[in-house]
Amino acid sequence: MSIKRIDVGARMSGAVVHGNTVYLAGQVGEGATVTEQCKDALAEVDRLLAAAGSDKSKILQTLIYLSDISDFAEMNAAWEAWVDPANTPARATSEAKLAAPKYKVEFIVTAAI
Repeated sequence: MSIKRIDVGARMSGAVVHGNTVYLAGQVGEGATVTEQCKDALAEVDRLLAAAGSDKSKILQTLIYLSDISDFAEMNAAWEAWVDPANTPARATSEAKLAAPKYKVEFIVTAAI
């Protein structure tokens, strides 16, 4: 079975397609607030899924990391405004130290094609 890599970089690819599944690298966004970062990161999720031949209605699982779990409600509001309500994925959210202090939220997505 072939493997297709999207947005290949020296350290990682933005997405990897294997069979009928696409795996996205962790997506973070720019902005001062959790809401701004969510919107930016989720727009990148949309872009990568489209490049792989998928979309948010086909997301199987999302792992969400917050640098501060007290931002859970704000993240949920942004998520609920974005996610396909008829096709919500399995999801987990945890608090974690992210790659840089400016990042407040990171999304890791696996989707069907």
